[in-house]
Amino acid sequence: MNLAFIPSPSTGVIDLGPIPLRGYAFCIIIGVFVAVWFGNKRWVARGGKAGTVADIAVWAVPFGLVGGRLYHVVTDYQLYFSDGENWVDAFKIWEGGLGIWGAIALGAVGAWIGCRRRGIPLPAWADALAPGIALAQAIGRWGNWFNQELYGKPTDLPWALEISEGPNRAAGTYHPTFLYESLWCIGVALLVIWADRRFRLGHGRAFALYVAAYCAGRGWIEYMRVDEAHQILGLRLNVWTAIVVFVLAVVYMVVSAKLRPGREEIVEPDRDAVPAGKDGKDGAAGADSAPDATDADADAALGKDAPGADPFAKDAPGEGTTAGAAEKS
Repeated sequence: MNLAFIPSPSTGVIDLGPIPLRGYAFCIIIGVFVAVWFGNKRWVARGGKAGTVADIAVWAVPFGLVGGRLYHVVTDYQLYFSDGENWVDAFKIWEGGLGIWGAIALGAVGAWIGCRRRGIPLPAWADALAPGIALAQAIGRWGNWFNQELYGKPTDLPWALEISEGPNRAAGTYHPTFLYESLWCIGVALLVIWADRRFRLGHGRAFALYVAAYCAGRGWIEYMRVDEAHQILGLRLNVWTAIVVFVLAVVYMVVSAKLRPGREEIVEPDRDAVPAGKDGKDGAAGADSAPDATDADADAALGKDAPGADPFAKDAPGEGTTAGAAEKS
């Protein structure tokens, strides 16, 4: 008999008058706000404009939610399209079921659209947002606690998670895999922040580090889960996905460092600025003969910068410099 355990909520919904407040949705919303807030701090520290992260998130978040739900429904189609199941439940996102792989993939498409509209490089934006995404995942995983889902194997450890009797689950105490992943994501965020300050990662390598580190943890956490999942060669589908994505992220870091060492010096060119002409008047007759400063800024944003102390860069020194003004977060 366990003398200590983590209790589960008796319900995942709190009724505020006629408005139901669902714990799962609340955790997702809080996670998004934290990611945007922290990403904005890092973006401004990199030389970007305040509000740009939020503007692009308007595109990335809806795409990400759709992608996350699609991945879940496709990989667990039997929960919605089998005999006796109601396919309408596939649209009930508040009941749980978001696949991070689909969320990141389709969210990147939305972010790409937003970045193109603002004329900024997607890799730089992704680098700024990377640790915030990890923190958002850490918060979002507590939504699984409210829904009493995604727990691991039975255990009598002091931090075991108590699960009550319910549809497709038996009462007992289990490994709190949602808590393991939440703590792991916090560690990933701290790792990315440290590495980015220490080695001045650029051109998407901070984001790739986040992806690789998350996959490393997701692999062993996924292995502990007991909920039904499709398997390939004895391993859960998500374990294989984590392995493949981990390899791709590491390859990207290595190849990117060789092709584009260092970090972007300018992440958000001021395309609205009009260069002064030879007569010193903004936008006057001399503007045609003066070089367009925004073209140089755009070139710099595309990666024509001085090499930094990137540990994956070919010519990177062993001791990187601290990015003093990089992030004060």
